[in-house]
Amino acid sequence: MKNKVVIITGASSGIGKACAINMAQKGAKVVLAARNLDNLTLAAQEIEKLGTEVLTVKCDVAVESDCKNLIEQSINKFGKVDVLINNAGISMRAIFNDTELSVIKKVMDINFWGAVYCTKYALPHLLKTKGSVVGVSSIAGYVGLPARTGYSASKYAMQGFLDALRTENLKTGLHVLVACPGFTASNIRNTALTNDGSAQGETPRNEEKMMSAEEVAQYIVTGIIKRKRTLVLTGQGKLVVLLNKFFPKFVEKQVYNKMAQEPDSPFK
Repeated sequence: MKNKVVIITGASSGIGKACAINMAQKGAKVVLAARNLDNLTLAAQEIEKLGTEVLTVKCDVAVESDCKNLIEQSINKFGKVDVLINNAGISMRAIFNDTELSVIKKVMDINFWGAVYCTKYALPHLLKTKGSVVGVSSIAGYVGLPARTGYSASKYAMQGFLDALRTENLKTGLHVLVACPGFTASNIRNTALTNDGSAQGETPRNEEKMMSAEEVAQYIVTGIIKRKRTLVLTGQGKLVVLLNKFFPKFVEKQVYNKMAQEPDSPFK
């Protein structure tokens, strides 16, 4: 990855920041994009200590013009793009019947359209470098999670988009990776939207038992280097995806029961 130019959305914390640090340690030049400029600046200062070049761009991936600006600033600074990691995302937790449609739209705008916008403007440059497009998806992109209808829909959509993009580019040299972590210790559950669009706040799950953002980042970076097609992380995640292919009804019941056991579950 030495001297490669890597753009990462949602890079101010969690998996995005961990990917940036991992890439910087390997000698890559990194572009950090996120909505929170203060957190972005702090992340950049930490990464600059590793001796690499860092560009920060305030970017709301739900806004097309922000995504276009992100790519333009990256090209103006570094002259090329080798890797785009579409990591920015938001979750939700509410029964669909109780959820305002604006919540579903917001989740789709960030998780799906954000990846589409960034990929659209980065693609001409990635084709020149035979680079990589990465989508940080979820097990929710394989299995519909109850009380996460908008989140699952956005991840299914992202995966369909990237799978089709990969097939379109079988002969161009473009690498497309869909990475699906299981539950990861990050702030995505704290910022998850409730039925009216407000932030959930306290996570309903035990973060200590989850894979760390740094572990996930290591798998993603290795997947990029080895130009893997898909990554499904955690033993539980792999088992769920496998069983869902052959025993979907059984998996539905198990997933329902698991989610119903969460504190303050909307199924109780």
